[in-house]
Amino acid sequence: MKRLLLFTLIAVQIAFAGTKLSPDLPTSGFQLVEVIVQFTGSNQPNNYNNNVNLFALNGQIKTKLPAINAVHMTLPAWALPFLQSIPSVKYISPNRPLKRTLDITTQSVNANLAWNLGWDGTGVGVAVIDSGITPKHDLTAAAGNSRIVYSQSFISGVTDPTDAYGHGTHVAGIIASRGIDSTGSTFSRTFKGVAPNVNLVDLRVLDQNGSGQEADVINAIQTAIALKNTYNIRVINLSLGRPVFESYTVDPLCQAVEAAWAAGIVVVTAAGNSGRDNSLGTNGFGTIAAPGNDPYVITVGATNSHGTPSRYDDTMATYSSKGPTLIDHIVKPDIVAPGNGVVSLLASSSATLAKNTATQVPNTYYETGSPSGVSTSYLKLSGTSMAVPVVSGAAALLIQKNPNLTPDQVKARLMKTAAKFLPQYSTGMDAFTFQSFNNQADIFTIGAGYLDISAALASNDLVTTAALSPMVVYNAASHSVTLVRTSVWGSSVVWGDSVVWGDSIFKGTLNGLSVVWGDSVVWGDTTTTGYSVVWGDSVNLSMLLTAMADGDSDQ
Repeated sequence: MKRLLLFTLIAVQIAFAGTKLSPDLPTSGFQLVEVIVQFTGSNQPNNYNNNVNLFALNGQIKTKLPAINAVHMTLPAWALPFLQSIPSVKYISPNRPLKRTLDITTQSVNANLAWNLGWDGTGVGVAVIDSGITPKHDLTAAAGNSRIVYSQSFISGVTDPTDAYGHGTHVAGIIASRGIDSTGSTFSRTFKGVAPNVNLVDLRVLDQNGSGQEADVINAIQTAIALKNTYNIRVINLSLGRPVFESYTVDPLCQAVEAAWAAGIVVVTAAGNSGRDNSLGTNGFGTIAAPGNDPYVITVGATNSHGTPSRYDDTMATYSSKGPTLIDHIVKPDIVAPGNGVVSLLASSSATLAKNTATQVPNTYYETGSPSGVSTSYLKLSGTSMAVPVVSGAAALLIQKNPNLTPDQVKARLMKTAAKFLPQYSTGMDAFTFQSFNNQADIFTIGAGYLDISAALASNDLVTTAALSPMVVYNAASHSVTLVRTSVWGSSVVWGDSVVWGDSIFKGTLNGLSVVWGDSVVWGDTTTTGYSVVWGDSVNLSMLLTAMADGDSDQ
């Protein structure tokens, strides 16, 4: 009788309540659903039992997520409409799945010039939220002690924080490897990370297959916030992501990265690897992954170094996801960095990724003489996942030089000093199918430009307000899209010369108008399909339910 009365009262509330349910949630049936429930204002998760009768809704709290004023819980699908009617509930979304989304690399971004000046990340903590980090010789300090200062697994039933997949250790190496296992007269290449003396905080959220749950990632982020002062965690590396389903203003993953940003931690995340996806008629535009769609964080796209240390033959990797972001239309990525065919640390020969022959590094690649076999120390991966730690390492160098920098000041310096030498058009080829893909370096592909660590370290600019990535606004009548500039960036601060970027991003078929480099058609041969997906209401979410994975390498 009490349960019937509760349902009756809530049903009346539902009639007057706006929807607080993510569109990809079921609303009927008896199957148990894992959700993240965010609360409004001062309604803390600890008081949740006082707000709704969990027994009546057959619900169970699994994890409290105070960093975003939320809980991770399970309950039957039929109970979700009742749950959303509770006044203190702000938004309900699924506990969605996520996946993982140097020598040449470091020279391409001028890291070697930073090392010559003594900047190596000493004293700065970088949290790697990934598939774990396996201790390696290259991740020790000069005294021999490990620079992995803290490790924890957030995967249910798994206590081992080391890397069974191989992704997190590779990412950690791009940030922090000292390159000592590839240094000496018997080596022709040295695989040294961007910030080779930082301390690493290993927060494992991905399993041996590179898969994980959103609630675990949020839990890891709030743990990094809690440990910030203990280990001087100033940077979080998130080489993972998932599709965008709602505005960043209610997306729980975005709210978590914003909490870290507000706590004084730079958050660097992946753009995604869907730049070749034309299933919705956008030629890869509008495919930025979450939480890279959040305007606070630094979202990174990937370039292809083509196997040389020179910056000037580099092109965009055709798999690198492009903006604007779905729903909120934020200009992303913010910056690009090398991510194609990056050689870094191998967790172990038993790690999942090490079993793929395409990732294996022949010893002849970096050893002198005529060695045989494949490396037991390094492997090669491609994707925006690999570009993210390059920027994380750069952020650590800036913070080492000036520990008082805020996350917004780090972001502003990296973006303002980014170089714009990438060619207007380029073509990449899938290494396995040999299919060709065309690309263009416009504002939604390269953002502010190519990371230049030396130039960023030379900058003394100090922004005093939030360095939000700008938004673009679409005029349906004229089919024009205009950049909305903020007070932080002004008319030209982010991207340098405002004449290069202009005030009009693109209009119609762009005849005679400049995108970044000149005349080009952003959406292909027609504009209607692309506009309807990114700017309209016709996004088919079922077509976007693919987790971010590492990209295939461009040849």
